[in-house]
Amino acid sequence: MPTLRGSWFALEKSWTWYRRNWRATAVSSFLTPVLFLVALGFGFGSQVQSTALIGGVSYLEYLAPALVVVTAIQGATFESTYPVMSQFMWQKSYFAMVATPITPAQVLYGQMLWVGSTLFVKSAVFVGIAAALGATAGPGILWSVVFATLAALAFSAPLVAYSARLDKPDSFTTIFRFVLMPMTLFTGAFFPVSQLPQWLLPLVWLTPSWHGIELARGTAFGTLDLLPALGHIAYLVALTAGGVALGVKFFHRRLAV
Repeated sequence: MPTLRGSWFALEKSWTWYRRNWRATAVSSFLTPVLFLVALGFGFGSQVQSTALIGGVSYLEYLAPALVVVTAIQGATFESTYPVMSQFMWQKSYFAMVATPITPAQVLYGQMLWVGSTLFVKSAVFVGIAAALGATAGPGILWSVVFATLAALAFSAPLVAYSARLDKPDSFTTIFRFVLMPMTLFTGAFFPVSQLPQWLLPLVWLTPSWHGIELARGTAFGTLDLLPALGHIAYLVALTAGGVALGVKFFHRRLAV
């Protein structure tokens, strides 16, 4: 079966499930990020003065493009851990798929297409709500949807490959606590990373969230230069490609019989 067609069938399986069960994820996918924006942007943000440190904009406008990125990465983390393991260990969905002409690689591609498409739509909805609330500095925030999706895929692809190797979900808690949470709090979403200790900055620069936030915020405020933008994009694309390459290897090892 051609790669694109097989990957589309794998994507269609996830879409069929979601059409029937979307209500179970509606709050975490759409309402929670908006409440986060309202609480921090309007609540806490009302106590934060606009200074040159945050680009001379209101804290609400400073926060909005970064929240698009971190919420997309949070969504990618959940989509790339338990659901992937479940389809290997408990539901056996992946094994059923490769019993057809769909290959293990196409199963992975379908999974990544599903993650990317859902996060793109959710990010677009979030940006639309942020614009309705007056949290946007201009039309440049629309690029946040693209960059949030790219950053989320850059974290999701290696994580999907990692999940494909596991037989127990015990290490997922460690990822949530010691990888996802620090990426959410300390990579520039809520305050400039220049306020962090110098020794911590190299770790921040390794995270996809920092690169995504720099891209999203730079385009939202019109401050992003071409060469830094290309560097950020190249890094995120490299992470995604490397994760997909590892994922193909581990999916084939697990599913090929």
